[in-house]
Amino acid sequence: MLIFEWVVSVLLLVGGLFILIGSIGLLKMPDFFMRLHGPTKATTLGMAGVLTAAMVYFSFTKDGISAKEILISIFLLITAPISGYMLIKAAIHHKLPAKKETTGLDKIEKD
Repeated sequence: MLIFEWVVSVLLLVGGLFILIGSIGLLKMPDFFMRLHGPTKATTLGMAGVLTAAMVYFSFTKDGISAKEILISIFLLITAPISGYMLIKAAIHHKLPAKKETTGLDKIEKD
């Protein structure tokens, strides 16, 4: 039982750490295009860690694997990249300005 508790604790800590890193990235990045990486990448990985911890916990405390966490994981892994893509397309369509560092134009001008 002790190993089970350690596995769940480590998965929760790793998931929480990735969610924290994604949230900090959302606040600290300079423009919209760079800010989108935090929620779509690190936070998705963090939620996967938390949901895996929930799956491990409920598989040991209940009979069998809980289908709710599996369905949430599938839904999250499908919708996060699609919503990120749609946000980027909307920003490009509305000609949202980007920093020079984001576009790579600063490297072209130096050459």
